Amino acid sequence: MKKRPTAKKRATARKRPVAKKSAIAKPDAKRREVAKSAAAKRPLAKPAATKRAIRKSAAKRTTAPATASPSLLIDARIRDLGDWRGTTLARLRALIREAVPEVVEEWKWRGVPVWYHHGQLCTGETYKSVVKLTFLKGASIADPARLFNSSLDGNARRAIDIREGEAIDADAFKALIRAAAALNSARG
Repeated sequence: MKKRPTAKKRATARKRPVAKKSAIAKPDAKRREVAKSAAAKRPLAKPAATKRAIRKSAAKRTTAPATASPSLLIDARIRDLGDWRGTTLARLRALIREAVPEVVEEWKWRGVPVWYHHGQLCTGETYKSVVKLTFLKGASIADPARLFNSSLDGNARRAIDIREGEAIDADAFKALIRAAAALNSARG
């Protein structure tokens, strides 16, 4: 049984002008040949999506095995960064552990350290020009030292962006972490 063409194919077939095999067809064939030869001379390029995926996977790669504990994965991430971002992330991690010694570390979303205490406290993302600590319930936390400097428009989240060379007030940061832990404990 012969398949019937779809409605879309029938519509395009009606709109397409039928070219006769005359002088019109020859220039089209010549154009195709020229296009093919030009394409053959050009080097093949990877699609932009593939390039992005390669860059992204290289940025998230760590030297620790995938089955390692979250703490070991975070250690490997800090070591692999090897620049000011690694140093900054290590310093912030130490401050979080000082503020809330019972904090639980997790490794989520293909390479983001997350700290928990009766709920999520914050995430520690690293980008080219910034180390970002995002507090899930940051809008509900008092910030008298005004450490939050990013994601200020949202109803729930707040973030701290730390750029190269910037220092963070350790006491104010620990107070913020303790406030986030207290908020999580109160909500149960």
